[in-house]
Amino acid sequence: MIHKRVLFVSLAVVVFISASSFKTDFFEIAKQIEIFTTLFKELNMNYVDETNPAALMDTAIKNMLDDLDPYTKFLNEQDVESYRINNTGEYSGIGALVRSYEDRLVIIEPYKDYPADKAGLKAGDVLLSIGDIAIKDFKDDASELLKGANNTEVNVMYERQGKTYKATIEREAIEVDAVPYYKMVDEETGYIVLSRFNKKASSQTKSAMKDLKAQGAQKLILDLRGNPGGLLSEAINVTNLFIPKGTLVVTTKSKVKKFNQEYKTRNQPEDEEIPLVVLVDGRSASASEIVSGSLQDLDRAVIIGARSFGKGLVQRPLKLTYGTQLKVTISRYYTPSGRCIQSLDYWNRDEAGNAVRTTEFNDFTTRNGRKVQDGGGVMPDIEIQSLKSNELVSALVNNNVIFDFATNYYYAHTIPEIPKFSFTQNDFTAFKNFVSKSEFSFETKTEKVLKEALLNQGNDLLGPEVVEESKKLLGTIGKSKALALDTYQGEIQKQLEDEIVKRYFYREGLYDYYLANDAAIITANTLLKDGSKYESLLK
Repeated sequence: MIHKRVLFVSLAVVVFISASSFKTDFFEIAKQIEIFTTLFKELNMNYVDETNPAALMDTAIKNMLDDLDPYTKFLNEQDVESYRINNTGEYSGIGALVRSYEDRLVIIEPYKDYPADKAGLKAGDVLLSIGDIAIKDFKDDASELLKGANNTEVNVMYERQGKTYKATIEREAIEVDAVPYYKMVDEETGYIVLSRFNKKASSQTKSAMKDLKAQGAQKLILDLRGNPGGLLSEAINVTNLFIPKGTLVVTTKSKVKKFNQEYKTRNQPEDEEIPLVVLVDGRSASASEIVSGSLQDLDRAVIIGARSFGKGLVQRPLKLTYGTQLKVTISRYYTPSGRCIQSLDYWNRDEAGNAVRTTEFNDFTTRNGRKVQDGGGVMPDIEIQSLKSNELVSALVNNNVIFDFATNYYYAHTIPEIPKFSFTQNDFTAFKNFVSKSEFSFETKTEKVLKEALLNQGNDLLGPEVVEESKKLLGTIGKSKALALDTYQGEIQKQLEDEIVKRYFYREGLYDYYLANDAAIITANTLLKDGSKYESLLK
């Protein structure tokens, strides 16, 4: 009887503590909301100039979420529509990938036979105005002005190679395929590009598989390079095409119990025996990593390429008022071996406020006992050097140096057909000259540390000898950076070739070019022809 009373008291204490904790959290939330509401009201009533309450609130919310991870976002009505388009792959517009800047819009890639392409727009064209609205005077995302109802027209003014042009574009329904390309590599190997995980991903991948097998495919290459992810359900369905019904694909773990789930395949596979290679690179993320990571853990495919991005976080859109949503990170996901491939720790940041990259990895084993690791993306079984990235390559891409060179190259060269395209050493020398004449510069982590040390410590504290040696080291690093273009020519040239081929032959032409020239596809096809080597990599 005494034991029962002790147990009852213990349970009561636990319940009391839990209830107290909940009340404390609830009170703190209510307190902070009241403070913010009061501040917001007084600010808008008393500020010396007129304020825009909607803009202020939008900024406040987004700045608050910036302290978390980059995937937890507030979606206003416009953002919600963009999110819907990404998931469905359907919208009405001009059919081009457009990059938005403060004072201009740049056409990055017009899609073949869609309105922008029909109107004659090319990659590199700078949109100056849309209708009667000058881009530089438009405060919101001007790319939204390009969208509209089917069969409506939009007039644009754009700049190309220093000259100004006008065009009228008739909008139409745009369907963004999850599988933009598939083809036979040779008589027995099929190749499928899966570029995104929208609602069409698994059905289009399955359809491509069936068609390729009808053409004689006995082996398969699935290309997930550059695929940023998408719907978790579609990642599971795509994986299900290759593995048996009832197989665990991914587990999600969260502080909210209902988000702790195991996801298993629900359907019979399309083909669980066909030899399979999956291609990944540093831009393969999220759902792409679920597919490649689970197929690797289950020893169902050989992974070839470069280490993937490393996004092991799951988001879910939660509806708010007035048509807005909160896309919030609700859990981490784990592949069948139990590893989470998240590479950045957004909850433990460095002194500069940047997320800390994982440097210590834990070992896990696949179904056959092969060693795999967590914490840094999916590591391929076979690495392709030209697909690797580094600070220099990333800086050249992010600062549009490669894009701008490709634009100039397009207007200076004529390429009659894909087989005759070859990026020569003279072309690479021209690129190096282009870089030297541009405003491009980048700073390595070592340079930043040295400069901060010299600035923060002061010359008197370090002493003249240390200061002089540090300056010499910075000079040496500067010279090494100049030589780095040659050191990483393979990686840089890969980016240049991809961008240039797209200018002449669109995305489809780029994939045609890949079949004969891409190192990852050639390596994959060679491996698939060597059955014993393929099997040995999975054992």
